[in-house]
Amino acid sequence: MSDIADLDISGAGSRRPQPADTDGDAAPLTYAENTWCPGCGNFGILNVWKTLIDELADNGVPRERIVVVAGIGCHAKIADYLNLNTFYSLHGRTVPVATGIKLGNPELTVIAHAGDGDCYGEGLEHMLFAAKRNIDISLMVHDNGVYALTTGQYTPTSPRGFRGKSTPGGSAEQPINPLELALAGGATFVARSYSRGAERLRQTMLDAVLHKGFSLVDILQVCATFNNLYSYYNERTFDMDDNDPSSRTDALNRIGEWTYGGDGRIALGTFYRSAADTFDGAFRDIDRSSFDREAAVRDLLARRV
Repeated sequence: MSDIADLDISGAGSRRPQPADTDGDAAPLTYAENTWCPGCGNFGILNVWKTLIDELADNGVPRERIVVVAGIGCHAKIADYLNLNTFYSLHGRTVPVATGIKLGNPELTVIAHAGDGDCYGEGLEHMLFAAKRNIDISLMVHDNGVYALTTGQYTPTSPRGFRGKSTPGGSAEQPINPLELALAGGATFVARSYSRGAERLRQTMLDAVLHKGFSLVDILQVCATFNNLYSYYNERTFDMDDNDPSSRTDALNRIGEWTYGGDGRIALGTFYRSAADTFDGAFRDIDRSSFDREAAVRDLLARRV
């Protein structure tokens, strides 16, 4: 496992690189100044994406065909920092926006980034229906167990007893297990990773993006300011190497070994993967030759301006 020292989490040197490197290729990051807190697990996710862009291109997914959709929360700043096509959605609405983009142009590779409060709270029904439909989008949930942007309220994955600004006496609720819900909903790719450990995270996200169908990666992304779980995760996480990702039964059993709290060991890796028809695939055979898409968009904008 990569040490946390291997990741750029200091916030230092936060001015983004030039939009093109010395070879004339597009740089992975933008000019935007990074404002994540020192120690934030989001740095680990961003650093992996810097290499993942080129790796996706090597696998037939050029950067101009990638669209990143973000919700509202600390995670969403990744849309400012990645030098890709990006779209900010409303809180809890990352998945329906990503769904609309994929249906509008099925040739695009659509990746949704969301937070645990953003996706598992207000947006839970959208995640379940995306899993049910098996829409070919990838959902990366930055799961820090806290509403960090609003400075420390509990979320659906906060452990029972979590003390925050909205629960100073400790939360009385049990956390949900989002991977169980996604599997029950029909997701064809279900995985968990950790913002510490760049190689594991890279491989898991790469597999999720290349998967044909709905993929969920629940990333244990530490909020160093309001819910610092580095020690907790470091003591309990391990890489699965003995599971059968083709078995729903095995996946459900392994997912249930840790309930987002307590002393259980936390398995990391891909719990389930299967092939099935995709929702967007039903629309690929529509004859678009007689439809002037650009003219329709111009007409719509003219009527609204």
